[in-house]
Amino acid sequence: MGVRGLQGFVKSTCPHVCTVINLREMAEHHLSRHPNCTPTIVVDAMCCLRYWYTPESWICGGQWREYYAALRDFIKTFASVGIKLIFFFDGMVEQNKRDEWVKRRLKNNREISKIFHYIKSHREQPGRNMFFIPSGLAIFTRFALKALGQETLCSLQEADYEVASYGLQHNCLGILGEDTDYLIYDTCPYFSISDLCLDSLDTVMLCREKLCESLSLHVADLPLLACLLGNDIIPEGMFESFRYKCLSSYTSSKENFDKKGNVILAVSDYISKVLHLHQGEKKLEEMLPLGPNKALFYKGVASYLLPGQKSPWFFQKPKGVTMLDKQVISINSDPESKQEVPICTEPEPKQEVLVCAAPDSKEEVPICAHPVLKEEVPICAHPELKQEVPVCADSESKEDAPMCIDPESKKEVPMYVDAESKQEILMYIDPEPKQGVPICTNPEINQKLSIGTDPVFNLEASMCIYPEVKREDPMDMGPEIKEQVTMVSDPEILKIARTHHVQAESYLVYNIMNNGEIECSNTLEDELDQALPSQAFIYRPVRQRVYSILLGDCQDGASATYPVVKEWFVYPGNPLRHPDLVRPLQMTIPGGTPSLKILWMNEEPAVQAQRLDILLSCFSLSSSREELQAVESPLRALCCLLIYLFIQVDTLCLEDLYAFIAQALCLQGKSTAQLINLQLDYIDPRAVQLGSLLVRGLTTLALVNSACGFPWETNEFMPWNVFDGKLFHQKYLQSEKGYAAEVLLEQNRSWLTKFHNLKAVVCKACMKENRRIVGRTHWNSHHTGRWGRQNSSSHRMSSTYSRSGQGHPWRDQGPGSRQYEHDQWRRY
Repeated sequence: MGVRGLQGFVKSTCPHVCTVINLREMAEHHLSRHPNCTPTIVVDAMCCLRYWYTPESWICGGQWREYYAALRDFIKTFASVGIKLIFFFDGMVEQNKRDEWVKRRLKNNREISKIFHYIKSHREQPGRNMFFIPSGLAIFTRFALKALGQETLCSLQEADYEVASYGLQHNCLGILGEDTDYLIYDTCPYFSISDLCLDSLDTVMLCREKLCESLSLHVADLPLLACLLGNDIIPEGMFESFRYKCLSSYTSSKENFDKKGNVILAVSDYISKVLHLHQGEKKLEEMLPLGPNKALFYKGVASYLLPGQKSPWFFQKPKGVTMLDKQVISINSDPESKQEVPICTEPEPKQEVLVCAAPDSKEEVPICAHPVLKEEVPICAHPELKQEVPVCADSESKEDAPMCIDPESKKEVPMYVDAESKQEILMYIDPEPKQGVPICTNPEINQKLSIGTDPVFNLEASMCIYPEVKREDPMDMGPEIKEQVTMVSDPEILKIARTHHVQAESYLVYNIMNNGEIECSNTLEDELDQALPSQAFIYRPVRQRVYSILLGDCQDGASATYPVVKEWFVYPGNPLRHPDLVRPLQMTIPGGTPSLKILWMNEEPAVQAQRLDILLSCFSLSSSREELQAVESPLRALCCLLIYLFIQVDTLCLEDLYAFIAQALCLQGKSTAQLINLQLDYIDPRAVQLGSLLVRGLTTLALVNSACGFPWETNEFMPWNVFDGKLFHQKYLQSEKGYAAEVLLEQNRSWLTKFHNLKAVVCKACMKENRRIVGRTHWNSHHTGRWGRQNSSSHRMSSTYSRSGQGHPWRDQGPGSRQYEHDQWRRY
């Protein structure tokens, strides 16, 4: 995360960059200078998860009551000294950081393998040095913070940019996180969460000005340094040879510094002594070995520029660069060059077409109205082709740039009118959608964060893609994927989804509707345990039905097929080279599935009942509606999830059901202190995986509830209300030993009655699907080998989906280039 090697370098080589400060004193000083402004700290929540998760136990699925209490104490401490906290979460993974995301997930897989090996060898939880955050922690932290009354926002791009932008725009006290990118951004002060002492509110402030002083650089040079060292956008190996040359010629190498430290000093020395001499005279590509990576490099540098900021390293405006809303278009002005020029756009809802009269004619000319920016882009009629052609309006010149039709591709191609030569320059468009210009998306920021277009080239928070580089599509996914802008065209619905997303009220819905791409990080799953399928496959049919709800209006009229959704889900055996392409699974609902406008915007009681019907249909539980309605909150959602799990997974037995129900009931009568003091005899690897499996089911419930218009209150499926990792583990071990229900329920008669009622609801619903839940003793007496009923009617993945043709089918599903349409886990 952040700049390669910079964190260690600062602490070992430049310790004076790190200053111990007291946040209480800083808040008082800030308030004295700004009496009408509440001292505010912007929190990069994703960086703080490890710090916040203080419970000793982390292996069993999460100590959610303890965690919730820790968050409450954290917030109270800051509130007591008058500091307001604003929490930001990553809302998506940017395409240019996907490789880094995959790299980290694969590394996590190796760590998880070591964890399970340790558990099997020692029958205990590994030490904190092997700590792995419980599944779903980031998702449920959002809901926890909102439940605690905190302003919580979810980003529309990488959160660090929005955090830095918010801190700068709102004159915040500082940023709390653990990411060296905050040393690179020219924004408010950066405080370390890992060094925070909550009792005293002492922490370390990392000062970018002192870092620059140590390296003989300016603050504006830091983005350049970050990209030459390597970050989440620029791979570390891209400029390895350049760094080696800098190190070889660097005369001040310190023997007592490590190699990475000397590399940073050498690259900084090159910037200050060589590049500064020619700054403003030569282009970066003339001074650095950028080669074919020039576009990516410029993009990396520009990614650190916040709204209104300029980079001195972009000393002139390249010929043919114009801005259009959030687009930065780079045009090849050389008439002899035939290289294609990429165009960078951010997907937006389909534009409304208005009509106006052209000034030099009496004909009406359509106008494209941008649904968000409300800017009108006229369309002109090409005099020769006699076709209406969109016009690109340059925000500087206010002149219209016509578009022509490419004779080869038959596609509309925008033309740029050079302000000096008045010549029309053709712009070739790369068919691959590119990522948009980063802007601060916080809804509270009322002022528009504009992107400057100074004619003397200032690259303000924008990205310039150069014509020499053509990015290739890493995999052939067909025109269906390449040409998508947004999956849903209705701007009103997309706006609602976007609002819920930004306000951290929904989960994954906007990602599906906007670009049809979602991801799920690692889960504590034992890759060697072939009896339990991965959660990615167990809950996939539910996600497929959600896709049909959200993308129902996107069907191809000719073939009546839905667009595919790209799933980056981590599971054993998945190399994550490509996403899984998953098609929606249509549901049969009496009266048909209502439109999203009705589902989300209509408050009539009949529609509210429909929302619940659709939620249950996503889990194929419509036939059990009455029984589930009779279950009291907050156990209703858990009961729904248990029915689905036991229908889908044949290897779950009666003892597992007893453990799940018993822990949920006992949890209602436990205090946080009692849960903390709970001790386990040993750790069972299967119980570890079952705990994570249930929590991933709760996150799936959050997705379904969001998509269906929130038929259930959020607290129905929050883990601190229905699940505790250690408590479940205790009940699992007791159930495995054959303890009676009375012992599992701690001799509580009221719990015992509820236990039998819940058991009856689950078993009855499973029997409707011809799934009889039996005890392990009964199971082992009838079957040998791995768990899994030999005569099950489940639709297992066929061998055609297996890469190796060996092993168990759910482990061999993939790789991601294959499409999944059928409900392979549903039992009929």
